[in-house]
Amino acid sequence: MTFCRTLANLVLTGTIALASNAQAAGITVHDARNRDVTVADFARTVSIGGAITEILYALGLENRLVGVDTTSLYPAAALHDKPNVGYMRQISAEGVLGLNPTLILAIQGSGPRETMDVLETAKVPLVLVPETFSEDGLIEKIKLVGHAMGVDARAECLSAAVGADLKQLSALRAKVKKPVRVMFVMSLQNGRAMVAGHKTAADEIIQLAGAANAVDDYDGYKVIGDEAIVAAKPDVVLSIERGKDSLQADAVYAHPGFALTPVAANKSFITMDGLYLLGFGPRTAAAARDLSVKLYPALADGGAFTSALSAANCRQ
Repeated sequence: MTFCRTLANLVLTGTIALASNAQAAGITVHDARNRDVTVADFARTVSIGGAITEILYALGLENRLVGVDTTSLYPAAALHDKPNVGYMRQISAEGVLGLNPTLILAIQGSGPRETMDVLETAKVPLVLVPETFSEDGLIEKIKLVGHAMGVDARAECLSAAVGADLKQLSALRAKVKKPVRVMFVMSLQNGRAMVAGHKTAADEIIQLAGAANAVDDYDGYKVIGDEAIVAAKPDVVLSIERGKDSLQADAVYAHPGFALTPVAANKSFITMDGLYLLGFGPRTAAAARDLSVKLYPALADGGAFTSALSAANCRQ
């Protein structure tokens, strides 16, 4: 009995030692800069990017977070409980490094460039997480964040749940017979609309919802005039909630360009939470489903969307 107990203790000790040695040796992460980054310690992590923070909470890693950025709006506890390092595109290097992080996870596109240069030269591993607006890109984002934090099994669990939700969304999307034309409008500036083209989060979420982007002749965001709005023939205007800066339905309907489109004739204006709609985090399938039902009310009668994400426990 004593021999068996001793042997068991030796095995347990050896297992712990192997795990410790593995962490000490570091985890290699291939990031958005096409570089290999070695992560040896993830106990004090700064998250820059709302989707990254959401993934970390879904993986049960909030206790490792020592700072988040202002786009980390979900869950609400993130900004409430953690130090705020500022807006993801206006990050202060001093604000990040002052938290004594052992790892920085930043979404691709974080900045400014000067800050990112300082962070890259600091003695803290910086992993730039790819921002690819697609189903595959979302799954890879989850896996990369999980790998960087040393929780590959949890990341596989979360990826599987998100993948199941995307599969349900695909089945719902297949029921759409005639896609409506949606124009995503970020803002109206001096009467001109800032709208989303291809290769944007808005473009992908519109397609995931079973609709068509009314803007199909350029990539990224662009300010367009009345003639371009009329020529695009949007059926619906989609926007995001931005507090006092939110685009209002009446402003759209009264706009001289939109007044000549089905948007004004049908009073078709939809607004949704920005991170939920465009964040491309774990809840993206649910957001696309909600948008789809707003665009095609008849789909709501096709049965409930039973989220695998809400039922999954990937936190341990």
